[in-house]
Amino acid sequence: MSNIVDPLVGQIAARVRTERERRRWTLSQLADASGVSQAMISRIERGESSPTAVVLGKLSAAFQLSIASLLALAEGAPDDTEGATGVRRRTDTAEWRDPGTGYRRRQITGPHFPAEVAEIRLPMGAQVPYPAAAFAFVRQLVWVLDGHLTFHDGDVVHELDAGDTIELGEPADRVFANTTDTECRYAVVLTRGARP
Repeated sequence: MSNIVDPLVGQIAARVRTERERRRWTLSQLADASGVSQAMISRIERGESSPTAVVLGKLSAAFQLSIASLLALAEGAPDDTEGATGVRRRTDTAEWRDPGTGYRRRQITGPHFPAEVAEIRLPMGAQVPYPAAAFAFVRQLVWVLDGHLTFHDGDVVHELDAGDTIELGEPADRVFANTTDTECRYAVVLTRGARP
């Protein structure tokens, strides 16, 4: 069985606090930049609350990190060194679960691989919105592996089935939605673009 949620709460707490302190931001400054309340950020940083995917999207946007990067930095990778190759077992990778929707995310690649790949499991009826800023400075591809994904890219809606892919363009508000009665599983492949 994979490690789900609890082991990651403390790691996410430490990562959010580290990113905030690295920028020398107060809780108030991060709250203003992200639109997340100071009280919620404080609870997250103390490990008292597991953030939802929406809250992580807002925090990652404020930090100008992808959600995948924020979670990957929190998850880490045991014994992963620059340039290392090898096998990563399913049981060695933590799975993060959104307490609000049941959305599950597992980092596939290690922190030194040139692209970030994550596997997402979106439960039936779940909907996860992200602000445009969460997609700044990254190039991203979504590949539906199983099920059906309704993907809102700004004002455009794409209905994607198993095997379909979409390469994301300029940052826009986006929503990942599963309007079916079965789980949708998809992969997100991300590379970092240049900062202005």
